[in-house]
Amino acid sequence: MARDPAIDTSPVVNDEVKYTTCYMCACRCGIKVHLKDGLVRYIEGNRNHPVNKGVICGKGSSGIMQHYSPARLRKPLKRVGPRGENAFVEIEWDEALSIATGWLKNIRDTDPKKLAFFTGRDQSQSLTGWWATQFGTPNFAAHGGFCSVNMAAAGLYTIGGSFWEFGEPDWDRSKYLMLFGVAEDHDSNPIKTGLGKMKGRGAKVVSVNPIRTGYSAVADEWLGIRPGTDGLFVMALIHELLHADKVDLDYLVRYTNAPWLVVQNPGGADHGLFARDASGAPLAWDVKKGEAVDARLPEIAPAVVGEFTLPDGRKAVPSFQILADRYMAGDYAPDAVAERCGIPADTIRRIARELAEVAFEQEITLDVEWTDWAGRKHDKITGRPVAMHAMRGISAHSNGFHTCRAIHVLQVLLGSVEVPGGFRFKPPFPKPIPPGIKPAGKTYAPNTPLTGAPLGFPTGPEDLVLEADGTPVRIDKAYSWEAPLSSHGLMHMVITNAHNADPYPVDVLFMYMANMSWNSTMNTKGVMEMLTAKDEKTGEYKIPKIIYSDAYQSEMVAYADLILPDTTYLERWDCISLLDRPICEADGPADAIRQPVVEPDRDVRSFQSVMLDLGARLGLPGMTNADGTPKYPGGYADYIVNHERTPGIGPLAGWRGENGDQHGRGGVNKNQLQAYIDHQAFWHHELAPNQKFYKFANKDYLDFAVQMGFVGHADQIVIQLYSETMQKFKLAAQGHGAVQPPDHLRARVEASFDPLPVWYVPFEESMVDTKTYPVHALTQRPMIMYHSWGSQNAWLRQILGRNKLYVSTSKARELGVVDDDWVKVTSHNGEIKVQVKTMEGLNHDTVWTWNAIGKRSGAWNLDADVPEAKKGFLLNHLISELLPRDAQGKRITNSDPITGQAAWFDLRVRIEKCAPGAEVTEPQFPTIPRLVGLEPAPTVNDYGASFHAKARDERSPA
Repeated sequence: MARDPAIDTSPVVNDEVKYTTCYMCACRCGIKVHLKDGLVRYIEGNRNHPVNKGVICGKGSSGIMQHYSPARLRKPLKRVGPRGENAFVEIEWDEALSIATGWLKNIRDTDPKKLAFFTGRDQSQSLTGWWATQFGTPNFAAHGGFCSVNMAAAGLYTIGGSFWEFGEPDWDRSKYLMLFGVAEDHDSNPIKTGLGKMKGRGAKVVSVNPIRTGYSAVADEWLGIRPGTDGLFVMALIHELLHADKVDLDYLVRYTNAPWLVVQNPGGADHGLFARDASGAPLAWDVKKGEAVDARLPEIAPAVVGEFTLPDGRKAVPSFQILADRYMAGDYAPDAVAERCGIPADTIRRIARELAEVAFEQEITLDVEWTDWAGRKHDKITGRPVAMHAMRGISAHSNGFHTCRAIHVLQVLLGSVEVPGGFRFKPPFPKPIPPGIKPAGKTYAPNTPLTGAPLGFPTGPEDLVLEADGTPVRIDKAYSWEAPLSSHGLMHMVITNAHNADPYPVDVLFMYMANMSWNSTMNTKGVMEMLTAKDEKTGEYKIPKIIYSDAYQSEMVAYADLILPDTTYLERWDCISLLDRPICEADGPADAIRQPVVEPDRDVRSFQSVMLDLGARLGLPGMTNADGTPKYPGGYADYIVNHERTPGIGPLAGWRGENGDQHGRGGVNKNQLQAYIDHQAFWHHELAPNQKFYKFANKDYLDFAVQMGFVGHADQIVIQLYSETMQKFKLAAQGHGAVQPPDHLRARVEASFDPLPVWYVPFEESMVDTKTYPVHALTQRPMIMYHSWGSQNAWLRQILGRNKLYVSTSKARELGVVDDDWVKVTSHNGEIKVQVKTMEGLNHDTVWTWNAIGKRSGAWNLDADVPEAKKGFLLNHLISELLPRDAQGKRITNSDPITGQAAWFDLRVRIEKCAPGAEVTEPQFPTIPRLVGLEPAPTVNDYGASFHAKARDERSPA
């Protein structure tokens, strides 16, 4: 059959190719961007990149539509009408920066904490956190407080690293993988690739998740757990392993604090703390010597059970004894937890047997010589091929910190952390436990930088960021008794607390990429009202000034007073830094850049460069020279190359030194960015075989980590099964020490701060009538979307342009509803009207929907009646950022009591079938008028037509 001459089977796709890093989700894959006539023609994965190795998902390839979105902001804007009505005028950058500088200078001259500076899914937090430090405000954080801080903090306080960006399963060797609460958007390309490897060689994958989609759907076994009970399930597995004596005692003695002696003095100020010698070294009981010795010495024979008398007469037991006593108790037996978890007791026992069988009967041995921290040589590396991975499904509960810790304890008991086939750290992790950075902000003063970074890791009550009277210094109450270990801040509380002037009012709320009036907030209606609320006495807004920066017209834009328009990710320099959120893999460190592959066609500037400009205008230390001129006049690219956090350590690790021949640590190389461009926009270092495992105790790796600046010394990092930090806070709640919680929080702190993982009913669930609200309600992100960004994308909207409420078929029968029925969903905080879809593969007492699909009418320059606005919805309308009033009439944050992680997934609801009526979701809010400067979005997406037309013209005879 003759070929149709109108079809070009070999079109010229590009006239130029540039390498950069994707920003369509948090994976940060390497991409090749094909350009034609200066326009983006095609995006594909970079086969050489360490993250994705050429794999690209639908989001990544749809970056074209993200870049050319009709919702792109085009010019700086100044509000001229009431907040919320989208009434702005376009202004020039000089005016915009002058306004911002004036507002910020007044604050810095008087009270720097009156600036609340919070960023959303920003990937340059080392810059923004440093900027806040130089400004002098303690009120800085990013999105982690409403995303995954439980996961991060629990890992950093237990094993020195955590899931996702800090570590990964050994995809090449693991024989048994357990996924806890991992939705398909999380680290999607590496996980998809890894699951393909595992299933290809017959490894077993078990997914623990109330919802069977994505990874759960392809798992070999799905456990449809009741939301918020994952920790109880894990503790039952620990119970079974301990009773079966299936724990790796050699591993525990070598690498953990299992032998460390814990003082037993109930009621005393030292109860539950580690016994220490005069130099502060922790003690263990050497069974050969019959005495207490430094637990860190390499050649001792420490006891892990028993009670011993210290030289001063106090009693002490190894921490493993306390752990065993707790989890071997009947409270954690499978039969005792099965009903609450929704997992049969026999299944729990079987999973425990399978874990033990793979870990101990199918061990892996690598014939690789390595040297431990004490200089001892070993001729092989032994692996327990059981791995675990977890994410927001377990993190976003008010008991999530302990659940995350429990999963790590389970891995450690099996000896499967940092071994072949187990869970492996990605450099620059592991870190000392906890990392040595403590939060600054206790002292703040006009025109004075903070003494350190705003975010850090407390080791006891003395590190909390409190005023002299014990009240919180920070507007979000991070590092106060409401959330002592809040290492990512509490972004979901900023607007509420600022509106309520609790603990004080702010003057400027400055946000970046944070859709806090819609998708990224709890209590959506309430927050929108707070953003527009005025003081009855003065008539002024309760939050006086709001500066917002974004690349797109999100719902939040309408509530700002000043808009600083950002570039798209294809138009700017960016730095995926080891100082920030790294893209490393277990076999070696890596970092990357974004380079401008096209020039902006609008009057926009990258947020990072704008922040450096503002810093120079304000005269911030580190951003100005001695003569007052800008230190980084070339913007963010200038900063990336020339900034040094400490001597020789800068944002990028590759090609350092004057000649570009140093890596990790080295002087400034003025040609560094070109070196990255020449190397396809990334740098990667492969660890030597003898450095790849036992990183917490591997001398060759630890020496390398010191040289690279990952850690300050090459001492062994001892895994903390038992957390003395947690016990210090418990003791404070019991009345010990100079810094104690207020009375209304004392019982909460005492109950939740436990040195070993505990389980308790999530707070909201315990405070509402579960007969009135009998159903759990969850959200999760689809693989094809990444929050609001993706659901405005013309290509991705064609795949998923609306969402429904998914109900199990058994629950639907109880409710008398079928597919496409409309139902009213009510929580203690509000109600919504939505359409249902029934499904198998869902916990009976749980409903769920896709997050971020629902849009406010008129936002994102979409038509007012698009399906996302009229058929889509958010569960956010039902979720409160505050818990119901307690017995004392107080309302405190709806968050994990340890880290302040937003408890999105504790929501309880009731569902009722609606009478026939208008087929539109509720609530509906007034349509946002089109923003000045934006043209109506096209009704037909014909991007690419011009390329085809030109190709036809080029083929046609003259």
